[in-house]
Amino acid sequence: MLRVLIVEDEEIIRRGLLCMIDWAGMGCRIVGDAADGREGLALMRTERPDVVLTDIRMPCMDGIEMAEAARAEGILPQLVFLTSYAEFGYAQQALRLQAADYLLKPVDEAELATLMQRLAADMGADGGAVRSEGVDWALYLGDVSLNPYVRHAMERIRADYREKLSIEVLAEEVGVSASYLSRKFKEATGQTFLELLTRERLQNAIAQLTSGKYRVYEVAEENGFGDYKNFCSVFKKYMKCSPREFLQQTK
Repeated sequence: MLRVLIVEDEEIIRRGLLCMIDWAGMGCRIVGDAADGREGLALMRTERPDVVLTDIRMPCMDGIEMAEAARAEGILPQLVFLTSYAEFGYAQQALRLQAADYLLKPVDEAELATLMQRLAADMGADGGAVRSEGVDWALYLGDVSLNPYVRHAMERIRADYREKLSIEVLAEEVGVSASYLSRKFKEATGQTFLELLTRERLQNAIAQLTSGKYRVYEVAEENGFGDYKNFCSVFKKYMKCSPREFLQQTK
């Protein structure tokens, strides 16, 4: 499911989007809503949505400022701007921020559904889910029924993803077999230990690449990939492009 954040200062419109749209039927889940760009940016940092549906003109911080700040932090998801005919000039500026699209108010549900389907397909095709979603630690670690050995493994990934980690080492730390921990981990997450570890490493690597402060080899070393060649190989497998091609696309 696509994780969607709604940022809209007009409460009537925001509540209408939250309550009157069949998001589940579109394959989407609302992960939060905000009344201005400052609140929206804070939610992007914690919720890591796949898509942000946002107004352009808002108090405190408008939608374009919010998007620019998110891009600077390396957390910019797919953007869909809400606009009116009177704000079409703003919409053109928004598209220069590599927004996925814009929708005219009032939002047409059929048009919105078509757009969400396209975004979901695009993300599945180019690895965008890794790029924008990251690992939802709150969802995993907030589960009180989570296997304690799996919880330990997740906490180690979250804290020590830069280090050399393996399912064998973590199983030994808690006194269970690697096969048992591997099976329970897959049951809890739907992913293997290595897949989740790679997603966490990639999410942090992408944020560093996007910031423009690090060279590719530095990103490889700082995020547990080891050498430059291995990082490029893993990056291309998941993102369908090399780190340098990714940087060119984001400029």
